[in-house]
Amino acid sequence: MGWSRTTIRKGQRELATSNMIDPCYRGGRPRAEEILPTLLEDITAIVTPNLQQDPTFRTTHTYRRITAATVHEELLAKPGYARVLPCVRTISTKLNELDFAPARVAKSKPIKKIAETNAIFDHLHQVNAEADGNDEVLRLSIDAKAAIRVGPFSRGGLNRCGDAACDHDFAPLCVLQLLGLFIPQYDENFFFFNESRCTADLVVDCLEHVWPTLRTRYQSVKRLVINLDNGPEVQSRRTWFIKRIVDFAHSARIAISLAYYPPYHSKYNPVERVWGILENHWSGELLDSRAKVRDLARDMKWKGSHPQVITMPGTYSTGMRLTAKHMQEYERHLKRHPELGRWSVDIEPSIAR
Repeated sequence: MGWSRTTIRKGQRELATSNMIDPCYRGGRPRAEEILPTLLEDITAIVTPNLQQDPTFRTTHTYRRITAATVHEELLAKPGYARVLPCVRTISTKLNELDFAPARVAKSKPIKKIAETNAIFDHLHQVNAEADGNDEVLRLSIDAKAAIRVGPFSRGGLNRCGDAACDHDFAPLCVLQLLGLFIPQYDENFFFFNESRCTADLVVDCLEHVWPTLRTRYQSVKRLVINLDNGPEVQSRRTWFIKRIVDFAHSARIAISLAYYPPYHSKYNPVERVWGILENHWSGELLDSRAKVRDLARDMKWKGSHPQVITMPGTYSTGMRLTAKHMQEYERHLKRHPELGRWSVDIEPSIAR
């Protein structure tokens, strides 16, 4: 058979000791994360602030607006990576393994930007990172989902139950508003349902409703950093929202920082990723009753945890505003960023208390 005496003796020894090892499992280079145990965590920390949810909500993918080469450069700047960091191709592979998918570049629709977009993102990343690293600061992400039309309407999903939706859409039984409050650092969600309008009053009422729970749980917190999408009801030029949020800061004795995402980029707000999971969770269901909508929302899981679902009673009206003179009184309680202005607003601790 062409075997040498050395090979035959080796086989005899393996048979005698029952220590037979497939040579295919003994060779090869170790994986990058075996050489660098913190590699995946460091990549996640770099990419997470740049994630966006699939705007169509048709998949659960999160897309990254940062390239593998940029991640490679930022890793090189960290201690311990200078000599042993793998190549850009390996970093790209790790990004894909972590499900950070690259987004397709649009050819016909350029991304809308304002002059301050990059500066706003740089400031947001700094504020969010400082908040997540400080036990005295709690970061919240708040946003409203698109209005939910309750009725036997198809949502384009799949199921095995054979449910049949109506062949055309008609007036819904009701329209539910869903406001989400997400705590990114602790992966905790609060869902608030209302059958009225998603107004500044609803946003602050939901915050006031959940604040006693948050205060009890996070007793060391002295400041709230709130990520918002600069929608018409919560922008910092909305006089009624400013009145309500300043009044809340005074009554709760808590400092507040309003950190806004730039226009056309609200999909980067962390709570948007929660909406992606929720939409995929119930896309194959007929949302034909209020109870079913709430039960499906309560049954959803975000990283292993169910959200707390709360029904907010009452009717909310739009169009509430302050006079210019009255707004000047509240403007004195605000500290706007010297360069970003309305995109970053602080209610200082000395004022809030």
